[in-house]
Amino acid sequence: MKLLTYRYHGCEAVGVLSSDKDHVIPISAWGLRYPTMLDFLSRASDSEKQLLQCEDGRDISRIPIRDISFLAPIPCPAQDIICLGINYMEHAEESARYSNETFGGDRPFAVYFSKRTAECVGHEQPIEGHFDLTERLDYEAELAVVIGKDCKNVSEEDAHRYIFGYTILNDVSARELQTRHKQWYFGKSLDGFTPAGPWIVTKDEFSFPPALKIQSRVNGELRQDSNTSQLIFGIPHMISELSSGMTLKAGTIIATGTPAGAGMGFDPPKFLKKGDIVECTIEGIGTLRNPVGD
Repeated sequence: MKLLTYRYHGCEAVGVLSSDKDHVIPISAWGLRYPTMLDFLSRASDSEKQLLQCEDGRDISRIPIRDISFLAPIPCPAQDIICLGINYMEHAEESARYSNETFGGDRPFAVYFSKRTAECVGHEQPIEGHFDLTERLDYEAELAVVIGKDCKNVSEEDAHRYIFGYTILNDVSARELQTRHKQWYFGKSLDGFTPAGPWIVTKDEFSFPPALKIQSRVNGELRQDSNTSQLIFGIPHMISELSSGMTLKAGTIIATGTPAGAGMGFDPPKFLKKGDIVECTIEGIGTLRNPVGD
């Protein structure tokens, strides 16, 4: 099942992508009254969530997908997005080549950082370039985990029970800011630096942990091409370790890291410029597509 947040006739709503993939069915068609995805994730019962699996008899509520505007699945996260840094070995190597001072060294433990996000960017919506602050605008395709219910002190064996589903996140970065400040928060948290979507795919559509082809393209050129099975620290480890010291609330987004092929990894680097089209694709989820704006 694919759930999305969309705008239709000026109103934001939550819906389900139809089986023909050409329509959106508002969750109100099932009698559910949750105005945002965060409300749905944090307040809906398990039976209400399962109810959405059946779309029979709801043809009257279908909205042609061409008539909606995509918003990010969770447009305004309640807390910062949790990110994994240097979580594919080949990306660790290309990062160290770009700036060994910032990215080099042994890391026997997972690298966590947060990405401040006032509002995520939806599918087909522009990435704000901030070219007054950066000439080294970069992309990073990532599999993002969406937590479905509050969890604390979760074992690796039970981690899957707390996942609602998965989406695509582009961890846009201003590399000068990232290296200049010798930490990653500022360089990854400018407004518009968190494209996500197009939807959340529920966990039942995948084996666990998911082993999915992950790619990015810029203006059609393949840049990143890997598989989420190559994560250094896997999803069960992330959820267990993070929840051992803090509560992960329903709606928490965990970006699992990016593979090799980011712009900074090329010689010379291939940074984004205004007008570029960035596409992040993950098997079984789809493609998140965003133009680069001012």
